[in-house]
Amino acid sequence: MNVVCVDDEKILMENTISMCLDIPNITDVKGFTSSKEMLEWLNENSVDIALIDIEMAEINGLDLAKKVKDISPNTDIIFLAESEKFAFEAFSVRALGYLLKPVSKEALENEINYVLSRKPVNKEKKVKIKTFGSFEVYVNEKQVKFHMAKCKEILAYLVDIQGDSATRAEIAAVLWEDRIYDRKLQKQLDVYIRSLRKTLEEYGIADIFEMKRATLRIIPEKFECDVYKFFLGDADAVKEYRGEYMRAYSWASITEGTLYSHQNNSFLGLIK
Repeated sequence: MNVVCVDDEKILMENTISMCLDIPNITDVKGFTSSKEMLEWLNENSVDIALIDIEMAEINGLDLAKKVKDISPNTDIIFLAESEKFAFEAFSVRALGYLLKPVSKEALENEINYVLSRKPVNKEKKVKIKTFGSFEVYVNEKQVKFHMAKCKEILAYLVDIQGDSATRAEIAAVLWEDRIYDRKLQKQLDVYIRSLRKTLEEYGIADIFEMKRATLRIIPEKFECDVYKFFLGDADAVKEYRGEYMRAYSWASITEGTLYSHQNNSFLGLIK
């Protein structure tokens, strides 16, 4: 269970972190005195619970909670406050907790345990990714619908490189080969990546996607994929391939050529 604490009073933030580290089930705690720095970090990392000071100068806690939910809808919010005057507004942004300062370890632990008790029990989801013909993702046989086509294409490219890491600049060079990777494109790509993460969270499969040290990758062990099975020599996957691979994406032609070569070599091996 990962927790982040945001409080512009450093001593209080460090005290909250110290208490969190003594609470069972919490494996990692990250602290920030800057809301903006926390949001930048959240764009690259996932978190289960956010402890947010409701009265901060840079961005007030209510606005910060809304931004957190936009980036990571499954992150639960617990507010830390000096008084009860913001309690009604706090729950309007779907907060699950509201603690008055100074926060005791007992109160914090009770609130975190309450949040944990409301989280659904994780059931293993069967994720299948189809690359032969069109690129599609299925969760328990249900097709995943992406909010934007480019989000789907980013995931397709990560599937194509089979678990290798890719930087934002590398992804931009493939998906927008005729454009300069300037600030405008960087911001545009960030929007697509946030939307992709949101979609994966909505379907409960965020664990197939990893962002680490400014790189992106998918985790091949978390899903079944026809092209991966093909390269492992799976007979059914070889039969399924009909000469088309991710047909919507021109950059996929390199892998398509490799598939064609493998298929021909397999055929020649059979007739010798």
